[in-house]
Amino acid sequence: MKFGVLTMNTDECVDPVRLAKEAEAQGIESLFVPDHSHVPVTRRLPYGGPTDAFDASPGDMPRDYYRNRDQLLTLAAIAAVTTTLKIGTGVCLVVQRDPILLAKEIATLDHLSQGRLIFGIGAGAPWNEEEMRNHGTDPRTRFTLLGERMAAMKAIWANDQAEYHGRFVDFEPLHSWPKPAQKPHPPILVGGWAPSSLDRVLSYGDGWMPGDGGNLAQLSEMIRQLQDRAVKAGRGPVEITIFMGSLDRVDEYAAMGVSRCVFMLPSIPHDDTFRTLEEISAAARRFGA
Repeated sequence: MKFGVLTMNTDECVDPVRLAKEAEAQGIESLFVPDHSHVPVTRRLPYGGPTDAFDASPGDMPRDYYRNRDQLLTLAAIAAVTTTLKIGTGVCLVVQRDPILLAKEIATLDHLSQGRLIFGIGAGAPWNEEEMRNHGTDPRTRFTLLGERMAAMKAIWANDQAEYHGRFVDFEPLHSWPKPAQKPHPPILVGGWAPSSLDRVLSYGDGWMPGDGGNLAQLSEMIRQLQDRAVKAGRGPVEITIFMGSLDRVDEYAAMGVSRCVFMLPSIPHDDTFRTLEEISAAARRFGA
Protein backbone atom coordinates (compact mmCIF):
# COMPACT_ATOMS: atom_id res chain seq x y z
CA MET A 1 0.00 0.00 0.00
CA LYS A 2 1.29 3.45 -0.96
CA PHE A 3 1.13 6.46 1.34
CA GLY A 4 0.43 10.02 0.23
CA VAL A 5 -0.29 13.31 1.93
CA LEU A 6 -2.61 16.24 1.28
CA THR A 7 -1.93 19.86 2.15
CA MET A 8 -4.50 22.62 1.85
CA ASN A 9 -1.73 24.66 0.19
CA THR A 10 -2.46 28.15 1.46
CA ASP A 11 -0.25 31.20 1.88
CA GLU A 12 -0.33 30.53 5.65
CA CYS A 13 0.69 26.85 5.48
CA VAL A 14 4.14 25.35 5.23
CA ASP A 15 5.86 26.26 1.97
CA PRO A 16 4.80 23.42 -0.40
CA VAL A 17 8.27 23.28 -1.95
CA ARG A 18 9.85 22.71 1.46
CA LEU A 19 7.14 20.22 2.36
CA ALA A 20 7.63 18.30 -0.89
CA LYS A 21 11.36 17.95 -0.33
CA GLU A 22 10.79 16.63 3.19
CA ALA A 23 8.01 14.25 2.08
CA GLU A 24 10.25 12.79 -0.62
CA ALA A 25 13.15 12.44 1.83
CA GLN A 26 10.89 10.52 4.23
CA GLY A 27 9.72 8.08 1.57
CA ILE A 28 6.21 9.43 1.06
CA GLU A 29 4.88 8.33 -2.35
CA SER A 30 2.77 11.34 -3.30
CA LEU A 31 1.70 14.86 -2.41
CA PHE A 32 -1.77 16.15 -3.31
CA VAL A 33 -3.14 19.70 -3.29
CA PRO A 34 -6.78 20.88 -3.67
CA ASP A 35 -8.44 23.10 -6.25
CA HIS A 36 -10.56 26.11 -5.30
CA SER A 37 -10.35 29.26 -7.38
CA HIS A 38 -12.30 31.47 -4.93
CA VAL A 39 -14.97 31.55 -2.24
CA PRO A 40 -18.15 33.46 -3.14
CA VAL A 41 -19.08 36.02 -0.50
CA THR A 42 -22.72 34.93 -0.50
CA ARG A 43 -23.59 31.24 -0.47
CA ARG A 44 -26.98 29.56 -0.32
CA LEU A 45 -26.03 26.30 1.40
CA PRO A 46 -23.92 25.85 4.55
CA TYR A 47 -20.47 24.34 4.30
CA GLY A 48 -20.60 20.55 4.28
CA GLY A 49 -16.98 19.43 4.07
CA PRO A 50 -14.27 18.58 6.62
CA THR A 51 -13.61 21.01 9.44
CA ASP A 52 -10.34 22.65 10.42
CA ALA A 53 -9.30 22.88 14.06
CA PHE A 54 -7.63 26.22 13.33
CA ASP A 55 -10.60 27.75 11.54
CA ALA A 56 -10.88 31.53 11.72
CA SER A 57 -12.66 32.46 8.50
CA PRO A 58 -15.01 35.28 7.49
CA GLY A 59 -17.88 32.81 7.07
CA ASP A 60 -18.82 29.23 7.85
CA MET A 61 -16.21 27.72 5.52
CA PRO A 62 -12.78 26.84 6.99
CA ARG A 63 -10.15 29.54 6.59
CA ASP A 64 -7.98 27.36 4.33
CA TYR A 65 -10.56 27.47 1.54
CA TYR A 66 -10.20 31.24 1.27
CA ARG A 67 -6.45 31.10 0.78
CA ASN A 68 -5.67 28.24 -1.65
CA ARG A 69 -2.76 28.76 -3.98
CA ASP A 70 -3.32 27.73 -7.58
CA GLN A 71 -3.27 23.95 -7.79
CA LEU A 72 -1.38 23.32 -11.03
CA LEU A 73 1.20 26.06 -10.56
CA THR A 74 1.98 24.66 -7.11
CA LEU A 75 2.42 21.15 -8.51
CA ALA A 76 4.78 22.50 -11.17
CA ALA A 77 6.91 24.11 -8.45
CA ILE A 78 6.92 20.84 -6.48
CA ALA A 79 7.89 18.81 -9.54
CA ALA A 80 10.85 21.14 -10.15
CA VAL A 81 12.49 20.36 -6.79
CA THR A 82 11.75 16.61 -6.53
CA THR A 83 12.65 13.55 -8.56
CA THR A 84 10.57 10.61 -7.30
CA LEU A 85 7.63 12.17 -5.45
CA LYS A 86 4.36 11.81 -7.34
CA ILE A 87 2.27 14.97 -7.61
CA GLY A 88 -1.51 14.78 -7.36
CA THR A 89 -4.59 16.89 -7.93
CA GLY A 90 -6.83 16.29 -4.95
CA VAL A 91 -9.12 16.88 -6.72
CA CYS A 92 -9.09 18.98 -9.89
CA LEU A 93 -12.49 20.61 -10.40
CA VAL A 94 -12.73 19.81 -14.10
CA VAL A 95 -16.21 21.36 -14.33
CA GLN A 96 -14.68 24.75 -13.50
CA ARG A 97 -11.91 24.63 -16.13
CA ASP A 98 -11.78 24.97 -19.90
CA PRO A 99 -11.11 21.46 -21.26
CA ILE A 100 -8.79 22.49 -24.11
CA LEU A 101 -6.61 24.57 -21.79
CA LEU A 102 -6.77 21.98 -19.00
CA ALA A 103 -5.72 19.20 -21.41
CA LYS A 104 -2.59 21.20 -22.29
CA GLU A 105 -1.86 22.05 -18.64
CA ILE A 106 -2.14 18.43 -17.51
CA ALA A 107 -0.07 17.16 -20.43
CA THR A 108 2.59 19.81 -19.81
CA LEU A 109 2.75 19.05 -16.09
CA ASP A 110 3.04 15.32 -16.71
CA HIS A 111 5.65 15.91 -19.41
CA LEU A 112 7.81 18.23 -17.29
CA SER A 113 7.56 15.98 -14.21
CA GLN A 114 8.62 12.97 -16.33
CA GLY A 115 5.37 11.13 -15.77
CA ARG A 116 4.78 11.72 -12.06
CA LEU A 117 1.28 13.23 -12.19
CA ILE A 118 -1.78 11.59 -10.60
CA PHE A 119 -4.92 13.23 -11.99
CA GLY A 120 -7.62 13.16 -9.31
CA ILE A 121 -10.85 14.64 -10.62
CA GLY A 122 -14.21 15.76 -9.25
CA ALA A 123 -17.34 17.68 -10.11
CA GLY A 124 -17.51 19.85 -7.00
CA ALA A 125 -19.62 19.65 -3.87
CA PRO A 126 -23.30 20.68 -3.98
CA TRP A 127 -22.80 22.98 -0.97
CA ASN A 128 -20.38 25.05 -3.06
CA GLU A 129 -22.59 25.59 -6.09
CA GLU A 130 -21.91 29.34 -6.26
CA GLU A 131 -18.26 28.67 -7.09
CA MET A 132 -19.38 26.50 -10.01
CA ARG A 133 -21.90 29.06 -11.24
CA ASN A 134 -19.25 31.76 -11.30
CA HIS A 135 -17.40 29.57 -13.81
CA GLY A 136 -20.53 29.23 -15.95
CA THR A 137 -21.35 25.71 -14.72
CA ASP A 138 -24.89 24.65 -13.83
CA PRO A 139 -24.62 22.37 -10.76
CA ARG A 140 -27.57 20.33 -12.00
CA THR A 141 -25.71 19.16 -15.12
CA ARG A 142 -22.17 19.09 -13.73
CA PHE A 143 -21.75 15.32 -13.95
CA THR A 144 -22.70 15.26 -17.63
CA LEU A 145 -20.31 18.15 -18.16
CA LEU A 146 -17.55 16.29 -16.31
CA GLY A 147 -17.98 13.24 -18.54
CA GLU A 148 -17.86 15.29 -21.73
CA ARG A 149 -14.79 17.25 -20.65
CA MET A 150 -12.95 14.07 -19.70
CA ALA A 151 -13.80 12.50 -23.07
CA ALA A 152 -12.68 15.65 -24.87
CA MET A 153 -9.37 15.79 -23.00
CA LYS A 154 -8.69 12.13 -23.68
CA ALA A 155 -9.26 12.79 -27.38
CA ILE A 156 -6.75 15.67 -27.27
CA TRP A 157 -4.14 13.55 -25.48
CA ALA A 158 -4.57 10.59 -27.83
CA ASN A 159 -4.75 12.23 -31.24
CA ASP A 160 -2.63 14.56 -33.35
CA GLN A 161 -5.89 15.94 -34.72
CA ALA A 162 -8.59 15.89 -32.05
CA GLU A 163 -12.24 16.91 -32.16
CA TYR A 164 -15.21 16.48 -29.88
CA HIS A 165 -18.90 17.15 -30.33
CA GLY A 166 -21.15 16.94 -27.29
CA ARG A 167 -23.95 18.79 -25.56
CA PHE A 168 -21.64 21.04 -23.53
CA VAL A 169 -18.24 20.57 -25.19
CA ASP A 170 -17.96 21.10 -28.92
CA PHE A 171 -14.87 21.85 -30.98
CA GLU A 172 -13.61 21.19 -34.49
CA PRO A 173 -10.31 19.35 -35.21
CA LEU A 174 -7.32 20.85 -33.43
CA HIS A 175 -3.64 20.25 -32.74
CA SER A 176 -2.31 20.29 -29.19
CA TRP A 177 1.12 19.28 -27.90
CA PRO A 178 2.85 18.12 -25.77
CA LYS A 179 1.19 14.82 -25.11
CA PRO A 180 1.41 13.38 -21.57
CA ALA A 181 4.54 11.41 -20.67
CA GLN A 182 2.36 8.62 -19.25
CA LYS A 183 0.44 6.65 -21.84
CA PRO A 184 -2.28 7.05 -22.73
CA HIS A 185 -2.50 9.73 -20.02
CA PRO A 186 -1.84 10.21 -16.28
CA PRO A 187 -3.90 7.87 -14.09
CA ILE A 188 -7.37 9.35 -13.61
CA LEU A 189 -8.73 8.86 -10.09
CA VAL A 190 -12.42 9.70 -9.80
CA GLY A 191 -13.44 11.25 -6.49
CA GLY A 192 -16.81 10.89 -4.81
CA TRP A 193 -18.66 8.66 -2.40
CA ALA A 194 -22.11 8.25 -3.97
CA PRO A 195 -22.99 4.96 -5.70
CA SER A 196 -23.04 6.84 -9.01
CA SER A 197 -19.32 7.48 -8.51
CA LEU A 198 -18.74 3.86 -9.48
CA ASP A 199 -20.41 4.50 -12.85
CA ARG A 200 -18.03 7.40 -13.48
CA VAL A 201 -14.99 5.32 -12.51
CA LEU A 202 -15.95 2.64 -15.00
CA SER A 203 -16.81 5.20 -17.67
CA TYR A 204 -13.63 7.29 -17.72
CA GLY A 205 -11.50 6.56 -14.65
CA ASP A 206 -8.49 4.40 -13.93
CA GLY A 207 -9.13 4.37 -10.19
CA TRP A 208 -11.56 5.41 -7.46
CA MET A 209 -10.65 7.95 -4.79
CA PRO A 210 -13.38 8.03 -2.12
CA GLY A 211 -13.08 9.59 1.30
CA ASP A 212 -13.12 7.38 4.36
CA GLY A 213 -16.72 8.35 5.07
CA GLY A 214 -16.65 6.72 8.50
CA ASN A 215 -18.60 3.63 7.41
CA LEU A 216 -15.95 1.07 6.49
CA ALA A 217 -18.49 -1.71 5.98
CA GLN A 218 -20.26 0.35 3.33
CA LEU A 219 -16.97 1.36 1.75
CA SER A 220 -15.80 -2.24 1.62
CA GLU A 221 -19.04 -3.31 -0.07
CA MET A 222 -18.75 -0.52 -2.65
CA ILE A 223 -15.17 -1.56 -3.42
CA ARG A 224 -16.35 -5.15 -3.89
CA GLN A 225 -19.14 -4.01 -6.23
CA LEU A 226 -16.73 -1.87 -8.23
CA GLN A 227 -14.22 -4.66 -8.70
CA ASP A 228 -16.97 -7.12 -9.69
CA ARG A 229 -18.31 -4.67 -12.26
CA ALA A 230 -14.80 -4.06 -13.58
CA VAL A 231 -14.30 -7.78 -14.15
CA LYS A 232 -17.64 -8.05 -15.97
CA ALA A 233 -16.60 -5.11 -18.14
CA GLY A 234 -13.41 -6.90 -19.10
CA ARG A 235 -11.15 -4.62 -17.08
CA GLY A 236 -8.41 -5.43 -14.63
CA PRO A 237 -8.61 -4.49 -10.95
CA VAL A 238 -9.42 -0.83 -10.28
CA GLU A 239 -6.89 1.01 -8.12
CA ILE A 240 -8.46 2.27 -4.88
CA THR A 241 -7.12 5.38 -3.16
CA ILE A 242 -8.56 6.45 0.19
CA PHE A 243 -8.57 10.23 0.34
CA MET A 244 -8.21 11.95 3.72
CA GLY A 245 -7.90 8.62 5.48
CA SER A 246 -7.19 7.83 9.12
CA LEU A 247 -3.89 6.40 10.34
CA ASP A 248 -5.85 4.34 12.86
CA ARG A 249 -7.48 2.40 10.01
CA VAL A 250 -4.61 1.55 7.69
CA ASP A 251 -4.80 -2.17 8.47
CA GLU A 252 -8.49 -2.17 7.62
CA TYR A 253 -7.84 -0.27 4.39
CA ALA A 254 -5.22 -2.82 3.40
CA ALA A 255 -7.63 -5.67 4.09
CA MET A 256 -10.15 -4.06 1.72
CA GLY A 257 -7.61 -4.03 -1.11
CA VAL A 258 -6.81 -0.33 -0.98
CA SER A 259 -3.76 0.60 -3.07
CA ARG A 260 -3.02 4.06 -1.66
CA CYS A 261 -3.97 6.14 1.39
CA VAL A 262 -3.75 9.92 1.34
CA PHE A 263 -3.67 11.63 4.74
CA MET A 264 -4.43 15.26 5.55
CA LEU A 265 -1.62 17.28 7.10
CA PRO A 266 -2.49 20.02 9.61
CA SER A 267 -2.23 23.48 8.11
CA ILE A 268 -0.95 25.20 11.24
CA PRO A 269 1.05 25.26 13.39
CA HIS A 270 3.92 24.18 11.14
CA ASP A 271 5.43 21.92 13.81
CA ASP A 272 2.24 19.85 13.71
CA THR A 273 2.53 19.55 9.93
CA PHE A 274 5.95 17.94 10.10
CA ARG A 275 5.10 15.86 13.19
CA THR A 276 2.14 14.34 11.34
CA LEU A 277 4.31 13.80 8.26
CA GLU A 278 6.73 11.78 10.40
CA GLU A 279 3.87 9.67 11.77
CA ILE A 280 2.66 8.93 8.24
CA SER A 281 6.19 8.08 7.13
CA ALA A 282 6.54 5.64 10.04
CA ALA A 283 3.27 3.93 9.04
CA ALA A 284 4.49 3.72 5.44
CA ARG A 285 7.69 2.00 6.54
CA ARG A 286 5.63 -0.52 8.49
CA PHE A 287 3.87 -1.45 5.23
CA GLY A 288 7.13 -1.53 3.32
CA ALA A 289 6.08 1.46 1.22
